[in-house]
Amino acid sequence: MSAPEPMLAPLTPERYAEVAAAIEDQIGRVIVGQHALVRQVLVCLLCEGHALLEGVPGLGKTQLLRTLADVVDLSFNRIQFTPDLMPADILGTQVLADDGEGRRSFRFQPGPVFAGLVLADEVNRATPKTQSALLEAMQERAVTTGGATRALPRPFFVMATQNPLEMEGTYPLPEAQLDRFLFKAIVPFPTAEDLVAVVERTTGGALAPVEQVADGPTLAAMIALTRAVPVASHLVAHAVDLVLATHPHHESAPEGVRRYVRFGASPRAAQAMVLAAKATALLDDRPNVAAADLRAVAPPALRHRLVLGYEAVADGVSADDLVEAVLDAVPDPPVGLRGAP
Repeated sequence: MSAPEPMLAPLTPERYAEVAAAIEDQIGRVIVGQHALVRQVLVCLLCEGHALLEGVPGLGKTQLLRTLADVVDLSFNRIQFTPDLMPADILGTQVLADDGEGRRSFRFQPGPVFAGLVLADEVNRATPKTQSALLEAMQERAVTTGGATRALPRPFFVMATQNPLEMEGTYPLPEAQLDRFLFKAIVPFPTAEDLVAVVERTTGGALAPVEQVADGPTLAAMIALTRAVPVASHLVAHAVDLVLATHPHHESAPEGVRRYVRFGASPRAAQAMVLAAKATALLDDRPNVAAADLRAVAPPALRHRLVLGYEAVADGVSADDLVEAVLDAVPDPPVGLRGAP
């Protein structure tokens, strides 16, 4: 009988907030501004959820994720997605190996997906066949190749970057894969002040070094604490109400959703909002979730889960516009309803 795995020491909410603040501080030594983006990526990390970052080239998406890997000391692999990338280039393959005694046999050569933090760079430049190779890894934290299922290391995160679909050489991600991302974060163009700081920082000497402030066991403890935060039943119901309002045939859907949305968000959207709201509360050093936490994480949790119709493109209506309409249509939940304590 194998020995039981060692128990992780419980983490206090105060220590949780301290470690998270240290991670943000170290990232800020390399990344100028982008505070909201860094917070969203950190929330994904603390939920062991995957993040999709969208923005034009040159905004520091890759640098942000590289810096994050250094700060939390996770094994890190980068996969540069290109049109000729094949699924085996990601997952791994069977290779013919010599055992040193003249005998040859096939053995599994793990692909770059076998890491704690996997950077899928420009993920929408690969074909849908290759993009779909990440589906099982993202959902099950395992890979099935050669008839065998192999577990991935934990914690396991996929942090993907993509260029806007309007750019040449891009393929839309399948809806099923988009649904596996906890958040889709939009990377804004920096302000003039931030852009000056970026140019000064990147055209001088070496970038400021970052320190490791967390490791795998610490992250595992933080993830466990995130899931342990209690949420009142009326707040869970509010997350469900927000998801239902994204469905065009539901009675609570606003007019914009009825007109422009083909398919609303999946149940994973409600799970993402509740889990991200827990992390948001702990990051603010609060042991309880508020309705404001749910509504704050609604845009990154919902925007990539709405399937828009052609009318939305023709009229220039974005997923963010429709999420805003949903938030306006679904009011804050009154305390004490639906079994709230």
